[in-house]
Amino acid sequence: MEKRETSILYLVLGLYTLMISWYYNHSVILLIIHYIFWPVYLIYELLIGHLAHGMWKTIPLSYFK
Repeated sequence: MEKRETSILYLVLGLYTLMISWYYNHSVILLIIHYIFWPVYLIYELLIGHLAHGMWKTIPLSYFK
C-alpha cells in the first residue's frame, strides 16, 4: 500500500509542476523538458520564489475557472 500512496503523490506533484511550467512559460518545448526533469524544476521554482505570496494556490485555480 505504501508504494501506491507514493506513486499517487509523485503523479500529483508532477502534474502540479507542469501547471507551474505552463503558467509561467507557455512553451511546449519547455513543458517537455520540465516533464523530464520535474523534481529539479519544482525545487528551482521553490527556491527562486515563484510560489511565494499565495501563487502556489493561484496557479492551479487559474486552470479551473
